[in-house]
Amino acid sequence: MALYRGFRRRAVAEGLDVIMVEHRGVGMSRHDDRGADLPPEALTIDQVVDDVAAVLDDAGVDKAVVYGTSYGTYLAAGLGVRHPDRVHAMVLDSPLLSAQDIDAVREATRRLLWHGDDPETADLAPKVRRLVGDDLLSPAATQLAMAVYGFAGPTLLRRQLDLLLADRDLLWTGMAHATRLVLERKAPYRHEPDLVGRIGYRELNYGATPDGKPFDPAVAYREVAAGTTEFEAEPYDLVADMPNFTWPTVVISGGRDLITPPTVASRIASLIPNSVLISLPTAGHSVVDLREGAALEIVKAIYDGALEGLSERGAALDSKRPGLGIRALVRGIEAAAAVESALPAVVPRTVRRVTAS
Repeated sequence: MALYRGFRRRAVAEGLDVIMVEHRGVGMSRHDDRGADLPPEALTIDQVVDDVAAVLDDAGVDKAVVYGTSYGTYLAAGLGVRHPDRVHAMVLDSPLLSAQDIDAVREATRRLLWHGDDPETADLAPKVRRLVGDDLLSPAATQLAMAVYGFAGPTLLRRQLDLLLADRDLLWTGMAHATRLVLERKAPYRHEPDLVGRIGYRELNYGATPDGKPFDPAVAYREVAAGTTEFEAEPYDLVADMPNFTWPTVVISGGRDLITPPTVASRIASLIPNSVLISLPTAGHSVVDLREGAALEIVKAIYDGALEGLSERGAALDSKRPGLGIRALVRGIEAAAAVESALPAVVPRTVRRVTAS
């Protein structure tokens, strides 16, 4: 929750009453009454969903507008399945649908970055194929390329690929190292995957079996797994359950989201009666992180009962500036790429030799 304290302050300033729920297995919710880490059997989606209902009970809230992003959308939908009487309205931002979502992820990633079947990525695909063919783009780098495309767009990814093709990988290596720290390193109260990470693999098939074809995102997901990657079963059949959702629902999708692609969001919107699908063409994964102002505006529209016409405002909402942190990150990467481009060719090779020794 620490990551979203600023968001909460800004939401309150907009007149919204926000309740955030600490996920069991994280922060002060990772221990049982004896102070020991929660056991695997205490970490399931059903129990997390019931925790959300319990928090509403404790806060004296009968019904709530439930906002979930990424994995949180599955929890939000799960609340609709297990506790439908607690939902006033729902926002599903970059949503998950089922354990079969990996097929849509593969299709979108390969269509855009392997085959180049889109004008803005047509020239990126040959670069990607060459780097993979020369063993210069690992499975983990595939995941990094997906992320860069999502939060920074094709221009910055193009620059990164060109640097790699020119045997300049200082920035890329640094970004990959930082990504590993974020995904694998335990940071109390901010990122603690050691207990909760197993939920995504065991119940949502995060570690799907690779299909043996090139540029498969599933390979990277299996490599970063902290423990078991074996899928057992997902708790809900949302394809069957979502047609029974009766509350106002907004589904938000980023046009450059390769983690939960737009095809998944479109299918979800088709399953939920009278739902509103909002597409932000140049946004990546998790609009609440990349276009916070748009997310707040959508929630306010729900409170105001002004959902009509919201789907036509995707471009306007997409134009909302990213948060300061995202802008600083992109500008920092752009500046570093410019510096690396200007270095004499011998410098990156020298640095690699020094660090390798």
